Amino acid sequence: MDYNRAEDQRPRKPEEEFEAAISEALKKARVGRIGIYLVLGVVVLLWVASGMYVVQPSEQGVVRTFGKHTATTSPGINYRLPWPFQQVDVVDVQRIRRAEIGFRSAREAQGSAGQRILEEALMLTKDENIVEMGLLVQYRVSDAAAYVFKVQDPDSVLATTAEVALRSAVGQMPIDDAITERRADVQENTRLFMEILLNAYGSGIQITTVRLQAADAPDQVRDAFHEVVRAREDRERLVNESQAYREDILPRARGEARKIIEAATAFREERIRLARGDSERFLSILKEYQLAPGVTRERIHLEALENVLSKVDKVVINEGVRNSILPLLPLRGGGRVDQPERTILQQAPVQQQPPVQQQAPSKPQAPAQPQPTSQPGGR
Repeated sequence: MDYNRAEDQRPRKPEEEFEAAISEALKKARVGRIGIYLVLGVVVLLWVASGMYVVQPSEQGVVRTFGKHTATTSPGINYRLPWPFQQVDVVDVQRIRRAEIGFRSAREAQGSAGQRILEEALMLTKDENIVEMGLLVQYRVSDAAAYVFKVQDPDSVLATTAEVALRSAVGQMPIDDAITERRADVQENTRLFMEILLNAYGSGIQITTVRLQAADAPDQVRDAFHEVVRAREDRERLVNESQAYREDILPRARGEARKIIEAATAFREERIRLARGDSERFLSILKEYQLAPGVTRERIHLEALENVLSKVDKVVINEGVRNSILPLLPLRGGGRVDQPERTILQQAPVQQQPPVQQQAPSKPQAPAQPQPTSQPGGR
């Protein structure tokens, strides 16, 4: 063993040292090549796996092969060729996007209360007046491939299209109509014009809502326009009140007129019925009068006297016939007098006396004045 150690410690020749170095280098190179192969394999696997991607339920994937659209993928796990062969653009087709014309809301203005963009808001009307308009447009992507390929920066294109359409709609009507009575027409015309332009571009955008946020005159003349608007509103209010009054009073007037007509008709029928009754009564009396004129005349006379005397409270009796009248008090009903006191006179039977021949007076005498007979009870 000591002998072998002695041989190992003996000096080597240069040829032996060179051969030993070559052998050691070959061993190290063999181990490094395997590591390189392993690293390259892992890189290739990662590169191949990079072609997998996930599309959410509200999204669509637009696949490009060397920059050209070749497929549109549905929600789920999908695969494409790794870069640089294919690329995919994932577009949310259900999210409602918005564009603001003439103003920026607090969300867009980084927490501020919102601001007006006069460069977008000031517009010219048909009667050459300036009006300030604000418009909110809500939209979504209807065709993901067209949204990605047909139009460059589609959101900016939509905002520009909305501004152009709004200016066109406002320019077709006077300022009074644009800010008061025809605001709905401005919205509808703007929406139609935007759809025409976007469909012509093939933008793949669908408009969902177009709504005016502000429509007013410039600051310099705003108060005067507000006075005009208030006057118009007062006029509309008065017209509505008058119409409501008309709707309330006309039915009542018609009802009153119908009531009066019905009452007049009933009165006419009653008068006709009474007249017919009186006519029939008169004809029956006439018939009886023709059969017995004297008796009928006397009965009519007595009925008339009874009718007249029953309505008077005081009776004046001639002094000449005073002794032939029997006064009677209304003692019926236990002696109570419910009505004003009245004397009822009943004619007593008088014996027939032969007529006295009156002689003409030698000189005219004044006619005897009738003496009123006092009624019982002090009347």
